[in-house]
Amino acid sequence: MIFTWRYCSATPQSVRTFLTAKGISRTLLKKIKFHGGQLRVEQQPVTVRTLLTTGQTLTVQLPSEGAPDTLTASVAPLKVVWEDDHILVVDKPAQVASLPSHVYPKDTMANRVLGYYQRQGYANQGIHIVTRLDRGTSGLMIFAKHAFAHTLLSEQLHTQQLQKTYLAVVQGQLTYTHNRITFPIKRAPWSFIERTTAVGGRSALTEYWCQQQFKNAALVKVRLHTGRTHQIRVHFAAIGHPLLGDQLYQGPQIINLQRPALHCAQLHFYQPFLAKDLDLVSPLPADLQVLLNTLK
Repeated sequence: MIFTWRYCSATPQSVRTFLTAKGISRTLLKKIKFHGGQLRVEQQPVTVRTLLTTGQTLTVQLPSEGAPDTLTASVAPLKVVWEDDHILVVDKPAQVASLPSHVYPKDTMANRVLGYYQRQGYANQGIHIVTRLDRGTSGLMIFAKHAFAHTLLSEQLHTQQLQKTYLAVVQGQLTYTHNRITFPIKRAPWSFIERTTAVGGRSALTEYWCQQQFKNAALVKVRLHTGRTHQIRVHFAAIGHPLLGDQLYQGPQIINLQRPALHCAQLHFYQPFLAKDLDLVSPLPADLQVLLNTLK
């Protein structure tokens, strides 16, 4: 992947300072230097200390990324929602983990994306997950196709320019049609996996809007303003409205629902390489649609 910029400032500036302002991290600069990338000014090799002057053209070639040694390509199908040279957005089914672990070592979204890259014949096969989802959660996930895109999109997560909107089905009658849940979250002392709300936890903010109230449940639209593990599930359980199907957080068990009723339905973010905003959506999967029809 090659990027080119024209330097327009009247004041000389080092290549390092210029590229840092563009969002290229120190780690990526090291990879460019030591793993096959290139920095060129007017087609001549330079270092990060080289001073740029007005009118010069800087070219950055990122090093090629092979498939991770620890990752096995999966032949399972992949539903692509958006793809360009820099970003891949996929629709994750429920019960597929985002990343391999000792429990789910092979058929994860990372394995499926690697398999997709190989079937497409892409030279770059690095796996960069920008937004991950719990195994039981369905919906939209973003993969960056190279380290530079990963850095820029991760920054949007931190600044909340990248917005994730979920749909969830929670237990009970909601007191408020719109509310913000602000309990801090930390790992539960009795579990490696489970989280809980407690003083001393990390700050967390979940905002929701009730979309439809049923007799004993509600469909809510949820926006995350922070990204804590299990945040939506923990916060709704803390206010007495756990997600339907969420065994870990004492949600009611529903026939034919084998996972928490949670779906990442929309992503809004800025595509910096195309200079445009993207709004991507994923419809409710069949199991959640059946659940809503039953509740109605």
